[in-house]
Order: sequence, then C-alpha cells, then structure tokens
Amino acid sequence: MANFGPKDIKKLREMTDAGMMDCKKALAATDGDMDKAVEWLRDQGLGAAAKKASKTAAEGAIGVKVEGNKAAIVEINSQTDFVAKNDKFQALLKEVVEHAFNNELADAEAINASEINGQPFSEYLALQIATIGENLVVRRADLIVGNDKTAVAGYVHSNQQNGVIIAAECDDVETCEKIQPVLREIAMHAAAMAPKTLTYKDFDPEYVEAETKGRIEAIKKENEELERLGKPLKNVPQYVSRLQLTDEVLKEAEEKIKEELKAEGKPEKIWDKILPGKLERFISDNTTLDQEQCLLDQKFVMDDSKTVGEYFEEKSGGRARIVKFTRLEVGEGIEVEEEDFAAEVAKQMGGA
Repeated sequence: MANFGPKDIKKLREMTDAGMMDCKKALAATDGDMDKAVEWLRDQGLGAAAKKASKTAAEGAIGVKVEGNKAAIVEINSQTDFVAKNDKFQALLKEVVEHAFNNELADAEAINASEINGQPFSEYLALQIATIGENLVVRRADLIVGNDKTAVAGYVHSNQQNGVIIAAECDDVETCEKIQPVLREIAMHAAAMAPKTLTYKDFDPEYVEAETKGRIEAIKKENEELERLGKPLKNVPQYVSRLQLTDEVLKEAEEKIKEELKAEGKPEKIWDKILPGKLERFISDNTTLDQEQCLLDQKFVMDDSKTVGEYFEEKSGGRARIVKFTRLEVGEGIEVEEEDFAAEVAKQMGGA
C-alpha cells in the first residue's frame, strides 16, 4: 500500500514545480519520504538538464537591480524567446539577480560557483532546466559596489533584451543625489546606442589599428563611386581615435593648418582666432571611432548638440566623473548554428 496520497503529491508539486506524474513517481520510488522525493526529482532534473545542455541558448533576458550605491546586472539565456517571457523564467531571473546583488557576486563565474537556497547553484539551475524544459545558462553578469560618494543607476529596456548599470564618483553626497537621475538618462542612452567602451583610453591599440585600415579603405572605395557620379568626395582621415592623436601628431596638424592659412593669405595676427576651430575640426575628423563606440564621445540622444561627456559635465557642474558602465545585450556574440529545415525534416523522417 502506498505511503502517500493526493495531498502529498500536491505538496511535492508545489515544492518543486515538477509535473504531477513525476511527483507521483518520486514518492513511489522513495516510499513516500518527502525529502528523499525532492532529491529523487533533483537527480531526474540533473539527467534532464544534461540532455538539454547541448542545445544552444541564445535567447533570454537581462535583469538589473539598483539600490543605494550598489547595482547588479545578469544575463540568463534560454533556447527560445517564448520561454524567456514566461513567469517561471522571469521568477528565475529575478531570484538570480537578487542572489548576485545580495551576495556581491561580481560575474557569471562567481554566480555559477555559488550556493543558493542551501544547494550548489549548478543543482538549482538543473532543477530549473528540468522544470522550464529548456537549456538555461547564466552567461554574463557584473556588479558595481560603491560608497556614499558613488552615484549608481541602471536601466533595462522594456523587452529585456539589453540593460545597463553605470556609476559615477562624486565630490560629495549631495552631488550624488543630484546627478542620479542624470546617470539614469545616460544609462538609457547607452542601452539604445550600444557604446563598447567608456573612453578611447579603453581601446586595444591593435583594434584601433585594424579599424583605421578598414575605415580608410571603405572611404576610398566610397569616394571612387562618388567620383564616378560627379559628387563631392569624403575626407579620408589619417586616424580614427584620440588614442592615436599624440602631442606630436597634434603639433604637426597645427603646423599644417598654419601653412594653409599662410597660403590663403590670412594675416598672422588673426591665426590664434582661427586655429582652435580648425584644430577641433581635425580632431573631429580623425576620431570617428570614438564618436561611434565610446560612451563619453557619443552624441547624447536627448540633446545631440552635446556629447554624453559634455552633457554630464554640465549637469554635474564638474563635481562628478563617470567611472564605469556595463551594457549587456541578450545573445551578443553567440553563434547559433542554423540547420536547413529540409535537412531537419529528412533527419526526423530517417529516425522514425
């Protein structure tokens, strides 16, 4: 005679969110012992998770939590966007973000190596995989922990496909309070405009060199077509980032501008009024990479007459400096192998 009844099955289902028949099997296999039944389901969950682990998880959602001077951001991937929108996945995302925030787990590796609800995170996630029915991966995460002179903000786009956390160091507590809403505006900008770095100083020199060659060649080819059409040609820059504009390069550019002014017959006494604008134009023409990919150099979406850096400087009165931001976009960098539909049908038919 069974040592359990419908109430026990219902209770086990509520505890584990496993299917009713699975709960019945678990209780039957453990002679009605509730704790052992949970372990039995967990073992079954681990088996189910192993089968699903080979499935590429490139969909999912981003979660963010900001409170005081601390912020956490987490990306959890699923196999389909449908699952990423369901209540179970959303509950998982919220719990993992809270877990990372409360325990100050700085990256995905730390989360995956942690314990949650008294069990290894790997076991917890495996049970979620078995319950939700898709492979799930805690892929990326970041954490900001500041002090009372750190302003922190965050933003997640309405579709949860990208999110941002951002921090600024301030001269005093009052400045932090004042610029927190401004930081949120900039977090929204970053979510929309996808900057890769905070400033040009964060670029890898090899990356800048490769981009320089590529961009120059692209403009040259574009100019060939413009010339064929009899249209004005685009300026071919020498450089693409402020990282390349050393003091020597700027000095050389200044001397060249002076030579041009002299050739144009401009009086030397007015050069000091013309030079700054010309030099600024030279810098602008030769920092296109920064303007596209550096947060502080991008045109601010809410006021494109200023860069993000200029806007923040104005709003903070120079009493705060943005020191870090992290932007995550779901599935970024994941290569999904797309199988030919006809080939997939043939495979299924062949195995039937």
